[in-house]
Amino acid sequence: MLNQIIDSTMRFNLEQNFESESSANQAFADGESLTVEQAIANLQQRQDLGQRYYAAWWLGRFRVCEPAAIDALLAALADEADRAPDGGYPLRRNAAKALGKLGDCRVVPVLIQCLDCSDYYVRESAAQALEMLGDPVCIPVLLKLLDGGVAAAKQVPGKPHLVQPYEAVIEALGTLGASEAIALIEPFLEHFAEKVQYAAARAMYQLTGNPVYGERLIQALQGDDLQLRRSALMDLGAIGYLRAGEAIAETLAENSLKLISLKGLLEHQLKIKNNCTDPLTLSDELTDLMKLMDKLL
Repeated sequence: MLNQIIDSTMRFNLEQNFESESSANQAFADGESLTVEQAIANLQQRQDLGQRYYAAWWLGRFRVCEPAAIDALLAALADEADRAPDGGYPLRRNAAKALGKLGDCRVVPVLIQCLDCSDYYVRESAAQALEMLGDPVCIPVLLKLLDGGVAAAKQVPGKPHLVQPYEAVIEALGTLGASEAIALIEPFLEHFAEKVQYAAARAMYQLTGNPVYGERLIQALQGDDLQLRRSALMDLGAIGYLRAGEAIAETLAENSLKLISLKGLLEHQLKIKNNCTDPLTLSDELTDLMKLMDKLL
């Protein structure tokens, strides 16, 4: 059973990667296939902003960790040429996301600087990248973005977002194990935006281990809004909350997203098993989880 579910999960990952790449290619004019050298050159040139944007995505998507690629992405974080109508920096956003995927913690100081960018989405991408890199040195700066608490976490007039990327910041603090953030994060469980509430529940579970926060995310799977159910699925997968298995499988959402969530639970449990004295013995809960995944494949 274990080998079958791992094989199925690997097949699912390959299918998702293929679909993701295909979708991204369709979003650009020619969907060109690049070499590493071409991607770096496209990112560094100044004439075609579309090619630069695509190159930044491509380098992150294919985990290109070469020093020249990292240097080009770092340079893109200071780009002034690619500006959105609202004054934002699309290329900087993509570069920050890509750097988070490359696993090189030498970029952390520059990403921390991006948390001061005027573009909300650059700050959001930087927080997400710092979460992926896992270096706790960024915790104090992330904490500062929670200044003012829930009272300050308001909608920006005329914009579709809050004054700070609270969801990304709170999730990063949870993943980084920032126990000093507990008192700051807990009030966000009552924020008016459901996704921020879910981020707070996710982080509080990671920081305290209290199942009440995992159960709150399970309750969110029963909501009427599909986007919110999708968000709760991803949060449960991120924290590996095993009790959520059946609720995830029964959620009214796409099977692909349910599998991603269940995969998170499985990976979390397998990591625990690897630390056991007898990692080959499967618990009933883990066996049931594998069966749920198998039914969705």
